[in-house]
Amino acid sequence: MMLINWTHVGPTVVAAFLASLVEFVEALTVVLAVGVVRGWRGALMGSGAATLVLLAIIAILGPALTRIPLGVVQLAVGALLLLFGLRWLRKAILRAAGIIAMHDEAAIYTRQEETLRHMGRRGGRWDKLAFATAFKITMLEGIEVVFIVIALGAGGIGLLLPASFGALAALVVVVALGIVVHRPLSRIPENTLKFVVGVLLSAFGTFWVGEGLGLAWPGQDWSIFGLIVGYLVVATITVPMCRTQPVATPSVP
Repeated sequence: MMLINWTHVGPTVVAAFLASLVEFVEALTVVLAVGVVRGWRGALMGSGAATLVLLAIIAILGPALTRIPLGVVQLAVGALLLLFGLRWLRKAILRAAGIIAMHDEAAIYTRQEETLRHMGRRGGRWDKLAFATAFKITMLEGIEVVFIVIALGAGGIGLLLPASFGALAALVVVVALGIVVHRPLSRIPENTLKFVVGVLLSAFGTFWVGEGLGLAWPGQDWSIFGLIVGYLVVATITVPMCRTQPVATPSVP
């Protein structure tokens, strides 16, 4: 019977859920605009097709990584996870400090809606534009989810399933909210989520890189929580330090 290592599983599920939640919210904004302007047939078919492609990527790449020595995988995905997490954390810090503008789902929805309205009428039952737009945004945001799920899942034995569960739970939550609210989820504190996810991914990435290099972490797996606290403290201190630059530039997607 396989014992569950909750010091890995718990943060893995939380990190996968929060990161996927952010990406799915961004995809939902565009899919909603496509559905409202061009019709739901093309929007849902485009998103559905992209989701199937993404699931196939996870099904192929996830098990394939288990055939590579764990140390090599931990070093490689740890480095990528660290770079990915630091990128999210940097952007969240700059937004919290007012250096760059906040991500505005309502404004993005309005722009997307206007763009779609000026791209001509639908031709027949099959709307290629609606399908392509929904497919593209779902693939773009979904690829990041796939990377995070595979990277978190490849860090240890039996972690792919919890990471996938976290991402699937986020998908269910966003789809349910989208059906109920029927508007962009602009009230979700996206920058706060990105701040937290940046901290979690950076902590996981640092831990996996150390494991891959054969580093003996003090407290072993409990070091993950120490890294999370460390990154959180440093990032929190960095925000007011960055506020010395008052000019805000346009939001980075």
